[in-house]
Amino acid sequence: PLDHLKKAGYEIDFVTGTGALPFPDGVSMDDKYKDPPLGRPVTSPEMAKRGKEQNWEEVFKGRISLEEWFEVRPYLSQDNYVGALENYYGNRDKSWEKIEEYDALLLVGGSGPVVDMVNNPRLHDLILGFYYADKPIAAECYTVTCLAFARELDTRTSILKNRHCTGHTMEYDYTSGWGILANGAPLTFNSPPFALEYILRDAVHPEGQFHGNVGRRTSVILDYPFITSRSVASSSLCGEVLVKALDENLRRYGW
Repeated sequence: PLDHLKKAGYEIDFVTGTGALPFPDGVSMDDKYKDPPLGRPVTSPEMAKRGKEQNWEEVFKGRISLEEWFEVRPYLSQDNYVGALENYYGNRDKSWEKIEEYDALLLVGGSGPVVDMVNNPRLHDLILGFYYADKPIAAECYTVTCLAFARELDTRTSILKNRHCTGHTMEYDYTSGWGILANGAPLTFNSPPFALEYILRDAVHPEGQFHGNVGRRTSVILDYPFITSRSVASSSLCGEVLVKALDENLRRYGW
């Protein structure tokens, strides 16, 4: 997606949860590694070479810390809960002013989001800010879960309710050997810690629809403002659709 955005003339700011430097998983730079559910490599030799030669500190130079933008909502157990909650909502409104200069939000996928994005309340508030501003929100792979979980405490209803979306299906999920790097060390779950397809099917009820597109090489769904892509194989198409949503007012794609 970054290649498509840059080609279209968009400038990009990077955000991480704490401002820490993000890093790629080893298999993302291994064009010989076969994805078990697909039975084939999913990283091209060109992307593997690019990843190995990349200066990641330079790429993510000037990155934003989400901790500096948003507070975490207060605990019910703390003193003066109502007052603290009022401050939280007031400060969230001020934080949302920071996104007025931006055109869209891209949530970069893969397996890593399971650790520090999927249930990150600060990220949920960032998503809600773009959602209320009616700006495109693109989510890849496991970051689609962030859209399912982003919701207000008042209603606790997903912003994906009655929407069309795509995401990892059961057919594309690992059943063994699934792991990620967490704080530099391997963390093995064997199978993913949750079935994303089931989460999304429940989140879009009653009038929405989950589209798995099993057997098709790519799966990208645009139901404005949401652009969801099934996995890294759909990354390029996700970027194309995002640019069309920004430049050509595209509001529906893939269903």
